[in-house]
Amino acid sequence: MNTRLTSPRALVLALATAGVIGAVGAGAYTSARAVGTPTNATATAPAAMVTLPDFSTITARDGAAVVNISVTGTMKASDDEQAAQIQGIDPDDPMFQFFRRFQGQMNPRGQQQRDVPVRAQGSGFIVDANGIILTNAHVVKDAKEVTVKLTDRREYRAKVLGADAKTDIAVLKIDAKNLPVLALGNTKDLKVGEWVLAIGSPFGFENTVTAGVVSAKGRTLPDDSYVPFIQTDVAVNPGNSGGPLLNTRGEVVGINSQIYSRSGGYQGVSFSIPIDVAVQVKDQIVATGKAVHGRLGVAVQEVNQAFADSFKLDKPEGALVSNIEKGGPGDKAGLKAGDVIRKVGDQPIVSSGDLPAVIGQQAPGTKVTLEVWRQGERQELTAKLGDASDKPAQVAKADKATGQGKLGLALRPLQPDEKREASVETGLLIEDAAGPSAMAGVQAGDVLLAINGTPAKTVEQVREVVAKADKSVALLIQRGDDKIFVPVRIG
Repeated sequence: MNTRLTSPRALVLALATAGVIGAVGAGAYTSARAVGTPTNATATAPAAMVTLPDFSTITARDGAAVVNISVTGTMKASDDEQAAQIQGIDPDDPMFQFFRRFQGQMNPRGQQQRDVPVRAQGSGFIVDANGIILTNAHVVKDAKEVTVKLTDRREYRAKVLGADAKTDIAVLKIDAKNLPVLALGNTKDLKVGEWVLAIGSPFGFENTVTAGVVSAKGRTLPDDSYVPFIQTDVAVNPGNSGGPLLNTRGEVVGINSQIYSRSGGYQGVSFSIPIDVAVQVKDQIVATGKAVHGRLGVAVQEVNQAFADSFKLDKPEGALVSNIEKGGPGDKAGLKAGDVIRKVGDQPIVSSGDLPAVIGQQAPGTKVTLEVWRQGERQELTAKLGDASDKPAQVAKADKATGQGKLGLALRPLQPDEKREASVETGLLIEDAAGPSAMAGVQAGDVLLAINGTPAKTVEQVREVVAKADKSVALLIQRGDDKIFVPVRIG
């Protein structure tokens, strides 16, 4: 049947007659589906309707407050890298290596570092009618010149008032008055599953609108960031960085910052900085030209199920302290390697990445209460935070533990000279690692400092702890100057 529908209304009426869409009034175009009703059931009551949000009003009203940002700067590059860029060869391309060898023959005296022009684009949005603009710090990094373009095609040279790499927030100022501004929302009121939209300039296409839902809140990424990100499935691509994430009321709830991608383009996962964090940083930058963050001075790692079993935790949550800066805020507060930080004030620490985010949003000098799990008991400590600009926080990456059976370690006491070399008072040298310990990543030459939080002073002591353990043990290992807990399954 090749019946041709000559108008949208005829198409809608035909679909409504066929039962494809619901006819909810004359001329209504509603995408709807009966919820919880079998397709072969006889309708005895009005069907529940699911209506998609209409973002056109928000776009028309607030789109003028979103700006395009163009950046020019320079970067250091060697002669062959510069030539390759000029010829359009990606450094990851196999031809780049050929070009590099060829260039080496042409320039036997070695490479010279030169300033290479760099151009980039991003997005931003106006938060003050007198020209204050928010964007990402990485958008304006190393910028020599920043140009802001409004939707009415006016262009302004922008001044970077300040940029904070820890939160990826930058504040710009342009010389303009009576500009349109965006209303700021509250991230705490944002719900997972709620509709949101992004406005920005992906790939340079100005004022592009994409929409999706909030996938998760409080995401921590493995980049030492102090941000509990909002995860969405909104299409965000290069050029969207710094643009606003808005709710269905047209309020900014986040700043689009990162994507998870193996191709460089959008693959269904994007991350935004909560507007609460951005405003806090913005206020500091406007007032002082910089942002400051608190620092605890500890290295932490993730608590997995093996660690939870080893430390007798009811669930694998918290931040496991693996190393403490001597004389730092954590050390002064009484933290010890093997403590599991479960709360900072009233804020639960579920993942190890939660700790830098919570601590980093506090001001240096702030006193915080830490709830820690130590030797099977809950304790409270008070720490006075230091300044993150003195030394960045560390998040250690744990090796994965696999295997079953005995511990598989050949141990011996450290000699006095070995203790001095390792800068430790107690510990056992691991002469050989096999079985579950080797599978967990333990190596010969490592120093065993503690097992399940108990200092490793003698081989007999280690055997006793292993004999009492149920499923796994946590080994505090020192390798060179690094210390890390390694979970080892023993049964």
